[in-house]
Amino acid sequence: MASGEGSGEGGGAKPRTAAPTRRRASKEPADRRREILEAALVVFAEAGFAGARMQDVASRAGVAKGTLYLYFEDKEALFEGLVRQAIDPVLGRLEREFADFPGSTRAFLSVSFAHLANEAVHSPRRHIVRLMLGEGERFPEIAGFYYREVVSRGLGLLRAINARALERGEISSDAGLRFPQLLIAPLLVATVWEGLFQRHEALDVQGMLEAHAEITLRGLGWKEP
Repeated sequence: MASGEGSGEGGGAKPRTAAPTRRRASKEPADRRREILEAALVVFAEAGFAGARMQDVASRAGVAKGTLYLYFEDKEALFEGLVRQAIDPVLGRLEREFADFPGSTRAFLSVSFAHLANEAVHSPRRHIVRLMLGEGERFPEIAGFYYREVVSRGLGLLRAINARALERGEISSDAGLRFPQLLIAPLLVATVWEGLFQRHEALDVQGMLEAHAEITLRGLGWKEP
């Protein structure tokens, strides 16, 4: 047997086959966009809108700065994308539940406030609200965007809740229809409290919201079914 064939134990060295190269799986654009927005939330929370830099967001997201600009043309567009991703699921769920909710307005408010406490006050989304409270006046463009996309939409839902309660005869006053801000004000208090004072005096957010709903409904002339 010729030794040059290398098929036996004593034969020549077997030719080395190259190890298969592992191709780095490319992420779907939607996944990459979500990761960028998650990084943006952290950067905005730490630095505020004025102090946040696109480079910092790119670094935290693990992408090149040029990649970031493929998704968002500037910091304002990035913030707008962040708001939409964070808020749409929260308000969208409430809008859907309101349309199909079979129970009373009292029951719907209880469910809604519990949802908002978990998804707005006790989640990283609260940083967006705090940023708007702290910097919205300095940046009227983003304040206007936030009003159109979040505040106006939320007030519209609150007006619809009050209108239906009036139509059902559950309440007798239209004050909530005229001033829907009254219903949402405690959420702002809870958001600020969570960030500034919770370590000094714990606030039972859910309990406060339930008490607020009770006081508000009685003030609006709630009638037990």
